[in-house]
Amino acid sequence: MNDFLDKLYQNFIYQDRWTWLLQGLGTTLAVTACAVLVGVALGFLVALTRTTNDKVWKYEHPKTIGGKIGHFFKRFLNMLASLYLTIIRGTPILVQLMIINFGIFSAVNVDKFFVAVVGFGINSGAYVAEIFRSGIMSVDSGQMEAGRSLGLSYRTAMWKIIMPQAIKNVLPALGNEFITLLKETSVAYVIALPELTRAGDLIRSRTFEPFIPMLAVAAIYLIVVIILTKLLKMLERRLAKSDRG
Repeated sequence: MNDFLDKLYQNFIYQDRWTWLLQGLGTTLAVTACAVLVGVALGFLVALTRTTNDKVWKYEHPKTIGGKIGHFFKRFLNMLASLYLTIIRGTPILVQLMIINFGIFSAVNVDKFFVAVVGFGINSGAYVAEIFRSGIMSVDSGQMEAGRSLGLSYRTAMWKIIMPQAIKNVLPALGNEFITLLKETSVAYVIALPELTRAGDLIRSRTFEPFIPMLAVAAIYLIVVIILTKLLKMLERRLAKSDRG
C-alpha cells in the first residue's frame, strides 16, 4: 500500500505533475472545439456542393458559352469535393497529421496548435460532409417541390425549408463526431503538441512508471466522454420532445 501511495506521489504530487494533465486536457479540449468548427464549416460547404450537384447541376444543359463555363466550374467543384472525401476518408488521420506538420508546414515555424486544428479540422470535415449530406437527402423531396411550387428559388427553398430540417436531423450525429474527434486528438503527440496523452507520456518519462500515468489519462478521457455522452442524450431527448409537441 505504501509503495502504491509513493507511486501516486511521484506521478502526480511531486513537482505538481498533476497540473501537466490539467494543461494537457485544456489543450485537448481547445483543439477539439476549434477543429469541430473548421470541420463543420468545411463539411457544410462540401455537402452543399455534392447535394446541389446531385439535385440540380447534373441536370443542367446550358446553351450559351457563359452557361457552359459556369456548368463546367460547378462540375469541377463537385469533382474536387469527391476527391477530397475519397482521400481524407481513405487515409489515416495520423498520416495526414504528419504530412501537414512535417511536409506542408516543414519550411515555416507554425504553432503546433494551429497544425493540429488544421489537420483534425480537415479530417473531420470529410465525415461531417457525409453527415450533412445524409441529413439533406433524408428530407422528403416533396418539401423542395412544395417550396418551388410556391415560387421560391432553389437556394431560398434550400435555406428556408430543407436546411432547418436537415440540421435538426443531424445534430445527434454531429455530437458523436465531436466525441470521436476528442479521442482522435490523442495522436497529436506525434507532432509534439502538449495535449493530454503527451502530458501522461511526459510523466511516464520522468517516473519510468508507464501504468499509473497512462491509466490516469484513460480515466480523464473516459470521464469527459461520459459527460459529453450525457449532454448528447439530453439534446436528443429535447429534440424528440419538440418533435412530439
